Amino acid sequence: MKSGPINRPFSCASGQRQRRFRSGFTLVETLAALLFLAIVIPVAVEGIQLASYAGTVSQRKRAAVRIAERVIAESLAPTSGSAIGTSGTISEGVIDYRWQTRSESWTDATFRLFTAEVVFEVQGREHRIEASTLVDLSTR
Repeated sequence: MKSGPINRPFSCASGQRQRRFRSGFTLVETLAALLFLAIVIPVAVEGIQLASYAGTVSQRKRAAVRIAERVIAESLAPTSGSAIGTSGTISEGVIDYRWQTRSESWTDATFRLFTAEVVFEVQGREHRIEASTLVDLSTR
């Protein structure tokens, strides 16, 4: 024969009332669970959106750095000089990257600081990166 607890109706000492064991959730427990979900779901969705935004910015920054390096290389190439101009737009897919270059004096007169700035948008917000290099004027 089996041993262990037996689930039977509970009778009071007076024997007048009986209670039955029920399984399930009470209304209070259900409302507490719904309240918890009402708090957690918006926070989780916001976290996912923020992670997606950060990933998109990172990918576009990587492309912008590549564009800045290419603009610097083409601008300073011995054969082209500054034939590509000082500003422009490069499209990669549906994304436009606006760029411009500038040259500034350096503490040593034989050098110039050459900078390429690339601007792009992510979800309506403008981001920019700058890449710079020193140019030795004595070799030009």
